[in-house]
Amino acid sequence: MTEQRFDWSSDEIAALFELPFNDLLFRAHSVHRQNFDANDVQVSTLLSIKTGSCPEDCKYCPQSAHYNTGLSKEKLLEINKVLEQAKEAKKAGASRFCMGAAWRSPTERDMPAVLNMVREVKALGLETCMTLGMLKADQAEALAGAGLDYYNHNLDTSAEFYGEIITTRTYDDRLATLDKVRQAGMKICTGGILGMGEQVSDRIGLLQQLASLQPHPESVPLNMLVKVPGTPMEDLKELEPLEFIRVIAVARILMPTSRVRLSAGREKLSSSEQAMAFFAGANSIFYGDKLLTTGNPEAQQDLALFRKLGINAKQQKVPVGEAVHEAALLDTLAETTSLYKNAATSVKPCGLVV
Repeated sequence: MTEQRFDWSSDEIAALFELPFNDLLFRAHSVHRQNFDANDVQVSTLLSIKTGSCPEDCKYCPQSAHYNTGLSKEKLLEINKVLEQAKEAKKAGASRFCMGAAWRSPTERDMPAVLNMVREVKALGLETCMTLGMLKADQAEALAGAGLDYYNHNLDTSAEFYGEIITTRTYDDRLATLDKVRQAGMKICTGGILGMGEQVSDRIGLLQQLASLQPHPESVPLNMLVKVPGTPMEDLKELEPLEFIRVIAVARILMPTSRVRLSAGREKLSSSEQAMAFFAGANSIFYGDKLLTTGNPEAQQDLALFRKLGINAKQQKVPVGEAVHEAALLDTLAETTSLYKNAATSVKPCGLVV
């Protein structure tokens, strides 16, 4: 099994990005095989439980109230509708059900309904994940108490580029929420978006921050920007798929036991490019025809691709990497020190000294 590191320097990560493409993929795939079944892909389904009118100004997001994208505001879904979707997701082969709400943070009024969703979906035998914006410590503890397995809160990009994307919350706000989630005992799902006009140095900064978290995030979603008319990013240049796959490969090397997920924008990748991404170390996908409000490859297309590649999407056992994460999480929760610091502003890599 690959030794985990939390002290990757920006120069070391830059050197990985500069490797010849075949050399990088070989190294990433070797790391991947040491920690996971190379033909296993974890499948998740994502449902928007509250759509539109988010007060944040994320320039990529069609749900922001700051932009006119033609998206209608919707109330929090009723529990029976959520359960219907969860049952369909399980029937289609999903093992994890993710629920997302367009909030800056959940209100106390909405928390009882949200907690009930967690309990009821978990009772179906699915892993549960939520993305609800920033959390208070007591909200994180309540979600953990209800049985929430994962909390998603993406860093999006590097600390240096972050202010060009979002102004209504800070990078440290995001790190603070991840800290509360981890302290409450939940697993974290955090990654970023590529193709927002960032430089390679920003991709390095994002991955350095993610890889400095102790333990590493259990799930690392990597998204390609989906350009939505009405958002400030609708006219940006498309990201080259090979650049995206290079990021996946570097992420796999830096975080050898994390699930690296192909998320938004996957529909822009050909079958061959997706196969290359799986070879580079991606071993999780979102499944279904929608990711909150943007498109995703249809389930039948995914099943056909898995058959061609010999991928078994139904997880048969807990991979070595996930068992390592369980042990690391228990160890870090025994500590009282804050788990996260901003890698861009700290002299030492963020995380606990163990």
